[in-house]
Amino acid sequence: MQPAPAAPLTVPAVLDEGTYTGIRTPRSPAALALDGTWHQISPRYVVSQFVQYAIVIVLVAIAAVVAATMFEQNWVWIPAGAFMVINLITLAILPRQAKALGYMLRADDVVFRRGILWQRMVAVPYGRMQLVDITQGPLDRIFGLAQLKMVTAAAATGVQIPGLTQGAAEALRDTLIEVAETRRTGL
Repeated sequence: MQPAPAAPLTVPAVLDEGTYTGIRTPRSPAALALDGTWHQISPRYVVSQFVQYAIVIVLVAIAAVVAATMFEQNWVWIPAGAFMVINLITLAILPRQAKALGYMLRADDVVFRRGILWQRMVAVPYGRMQLVDITQGPLDRIFGLAQLKMVTAAAATGVQIPGLTQGAAEALRDTLIEVAETRRTGL
């Protein structure tokens, strides 16, 4: 006897408050033909990441200036410059990368998508979730953001959704826990 199909999932409206309006899709749209609505992260995530990267770039620049002037180590400009260029390139693609992050709540699982060139799509069945965790760093709290982490027994399917608003993270956590409790499966 086959189990009855799961009832459609009711999605809290707070998940889409203050987020991007459309997920950036790949050139072959058939790859994303799924039965649900994509939810995205907050644009404040990009601002938060810009501030974090700027702090790191400034600290590296200060360390390079100190090493070059006080200790006469001019070679330090090479790794410091390479580090800064890599971080500036990362900052240049960050807004587009953030628009490619998304998640979809379906009847039996949650699907997470990320990536522009190297795209990753992970479906995590509700019944296999062992832990749903919300974390916030100091800058995340300043910008009102949180990161939601879903842990399963398989390490490869652990999913982290950064850049959620605090309300969206809490609502998503509560929804996932509620649905996971009704869909527990044995290993």
